[in-house]
Amino acid sequence: MNKNLIARIAPAAFVFIWSTGFIGAKYGLPYGGPFTILGYRMVVASALLAIIAAFNKTQRLTSWNQVGRSALVGIFFHAGYLGGVFFAISQHFPVSVSALVVSLQPVIVAALSKPLLNHTLVPKQWLGIILGFAGVTIALIPGLTSHKADQHFKTSALIAELIALASTTTATLLQKRHGGGIPPIGGTSIQYLAAAVVLLPLAFLTEDMTIQWTPQFIATFLWLIGALSLGAVLILYWLLRQGTAASVSSLYYLVPPTTLLMSFILFGERLQHLALIGFAVASAGVALVRDPKPAVT
Repeated sequence: MNKNLIARIAPAAFVFIWSTGFIGAKYGLPYGGPFTILGYRMVVASALLAIIAAFNKTQRLTSWNQVGRSALVGIFFHAGYLGGVFFAISQHFPVSVSALVVSLQPVIVAALSKPLLNHTLVPKQWLGIILGFAGVTIALIPGLTSHKADQHFKTSALIAELIALASTTTATLLQKRHGGGIPPIGGTSIQYLAAAVVLLPLAFLTEDMTIQWTPQFIATFLWLIGALSLGAVLILYWLLRQGTAASVSSLYYLVPPTTLLMSFILFGERLQHLALIGFAVASAGVALVRDPKPAVT
């Protein structure tokens, strides 16, 4: 396929597939604990990618340094980020608000890009940083103050979301700064294995590690592995190789509205007016953070 065509399609494909991850969590969690589901998912995904790498010499890791860097990214990205999101949703944190909170990732990445990656921000990006944080704060107020069972979520769910946000931000910066030269398939396989080493003990300590293997769960599990763990993550790492961390992370600003639409259609999930206002403010803020300069490879 033409490289220019791939470059045009890849961002839209990433946004759509990534958004379905929040939907997949909602569908899958009634059948098992969050850490159990993720732990099993990481093991299967790691094994599949390891098999592919075994038949492709260019995708094998060549040093323990590459193994270590890949494992570190995997712990933050797939254990910290996904673990936080899945746990929060299991505690009835709204799917669309979950997507909104972690969409602050490009805001934080942009703020840290100057000291860590030497990428300079323009004034409108700093305005976006302020609006992004303000919007998410507004969106969270209804869930934190409401006493209605269908609208309230626990503080532990919010803490898990903040851990997810910090983890995905750290992973993106690490991947951009230290991920160059690491074969994506072999490296991602190690990432998943490292995440499983963290998630499965958590599952053992906090859950009964049982799963109801219903047809709906199996379909959801296969989608989470095939589309998310293999497809979306490899697209993300390809995009990070093509552009700056801030410009690639800005794609996340499209995830909340996409997830909001999906959750409304599939689950009838509705947000209060104040939350919708916060949603709009945060989305506008994150949009302003988008890198105004062409990506430099």
